[in-house]
Amino acid sequence: MTKSLYKISSVILLLVILLTGCYKETALPVTANFSTAFVNSDESVPVQIAITNQSIGADSYAWTFEGAQPSSATSENPGSVVYNVAGTYTLQLTASNRDGSTDTFEKTITIVDGISINFSTQIIASSYPPVEVVLTNNTEGEDLSYLWTFEGGIPATSTDQHPGNIIFVTPGDHIITLKVSNGFESFSDHKTITVTPDIEAIFDWEVDPFDDDYQAPVTITLINSSINATSYQWTFEGGTSASATNETPKTTFNDPGTYMVTLKADNGKRTHTATKKITIHPNTNIRMFKDIELAINNSHNTNARGAFFSTKLRKVLTADEVTDANGEEIDICFFGLNSSFDFNKFIAPDAVDSNGFIAIPNATHTKFINSQEICGCSASLSAAQFDGMTSDGLLKALTITETSNGLLPFDNSVVPRIVLFETHDGRKGAIKIKTYVNEGASSYIICDIKVQKE
Repeated sequence: MTKSLYKISSVILLLVILLTGCYKETALPVTANFSTAFVNSDESVPVQIAITNQSIGADSYAWTFEGAQPSSATSENPGSVVYNVAGTYTLQLTASNRDGSTDTFEKTITIVDGISINFSTQIIASSYPPVEVVLTNNTEGEDLSYLWTFEGGIPATSTDQHPGNIIFVTPGDHIITLKVSNGFESFSDHKTITVTPDIEAIFDWEVDPFDDDYQAPVTITLINSSINATSYQWTFEGGTSASATNETPKTTFNDPGTYMVTLKADNGKRTHTATKKITIHPNTNIRMFKDIELAINNSHNTNARGAFFSTKLRKVLTADEVTDANGEEIDICFFGLNSSFDFNKFIAPDAVDSNGFIAIPNATHTKFINSQEICGCSASLSAAQFDGMTSDGLLKALTITETSNGLLPFDNSVVPRIVLFETHDGRKGAIKIKTYVNEGASSYIICDIKVQKE
């Protein structure tokens, strides 16, 4: 080796020794850090906290979650923890790496109690307006705020924990809403108050069947349709009972005139009064039936059209409608031989079985004068007198006597024909035959009837 090369090699060796002797290893630093978030923004128990690891330079982790489930973890990202008890807690992370670097980071969070709304309502007295409602608030928690809303109530709102009584005056459903907040979140609950319709006195009446002409005396039965009433005070001007307190009373008006019927309804809070007029007419003691259709024999027996009539039941009866119960109420029986109407007569109910009909059970006897012109009796009533009759004066004066000639049949040659009768209970009457209708086996006569009430 030449001298110059030797010098160069020595210099290089010296530099290598110097550089190697100056090298020293430096450890990578660790920064521990993490963030937290309330899942679903829910900050009251139970609370779920989402944890995001934001550490730098670490490869191992030691988590401590005070008061949480789980209470610790060693994974890089533990995900979330749950708190079931309110309080202030510390979350801590110790992060480290293989170089021995370590750092600790901790964070404090506050968990508040959950809100469980609990309130009740109580109606004082009754649900009839005005309705007074007592509120009892049993909601528990600290630092809570309250917002009450009273739909249709007086007052309409309140922020008091324990508001005073609320008044509702309008019928219907009213919603009471309570919204409670703890500064982090709010919860609501509601209840419904039903105010029944206001009291209203409403009534009508129905008359006894034989009083529908409103001729004195008239007995009425009150029909009470009042709304939300609990007691009643009736006043009957001119009635046999001047007053009553039951719900559906009866009263009778014996004299003609116009009278006031008054109902005062009460529900303990309010009253309401209704008044109606009733007019009672003078008693004519006569009842009138118009356009009564009585069938020929065949039609009656086949139940196509009836030949029997009851002045008390006020209806025509066919053969199959006659019963033990209504037989004694039948007054008038018509016998028409055929559609030609060349043989017709009215017969007593107790004689129908001798004239082609089935016997009427419990039948009574009605006297008839079919042909005044040949009866040989003193009774006489013309068609004009029949039409002009508005009271029982003419009927009262008649003496109805059955004679063999008076019971004889008649044909359709005389129209109108007046037939006189007297029922078994002494009520006198007249039948005016107006039309003979030929419809073959379903033929019938059309007549008007006037008879004494008693």
